[in-house]
Amino acid sequence: MRLQAVVLCFVALAVGAAKAESGDVAAGKSDFARCAACHSISPGVTLMGPSLSGIAGRRVGSVAGFRYSSALAASRDTWTPERLSAWLADPAKVYPGNRMPFAVSDEKTRRDLVAYLSTLTAAK
Repeated sequence: MRLQAVVLCFVALAVGAAKAESGDVAAGKSDFARCAACHSISPGVTLMGPSLSGIAGRRVGSVAGFRYSSALAASRDTWTPERLSAWLADPAKVYPGNRMPFAVSDEKTRRDLVAYLSTLTAAK
């Protein structure tokens, strides 16, 4: 019985930590307004930056027709929530030599943006 209580306590802590780490999709959608000057969420629509449709789980530097910096074009990484957050925090640190000049310093805003970006699915 005592072991079950300890296990339940750890599960509750893990769920709470996961909830604290997840972002608010609605807030992220609102925050995305600043990103929309350079990025579309429509598949195949390239602005100054590539379309972010389906970015979660996509290989870095892989949108057809977009001219990536050599740093991004050479990457074989995948856009995970952790990588997206690190990228948004400091693009020059994650991929030196890239052309994105914008960083998001606020951690909550980054979590919210990543939560929103993770909902964008690629065209079928």
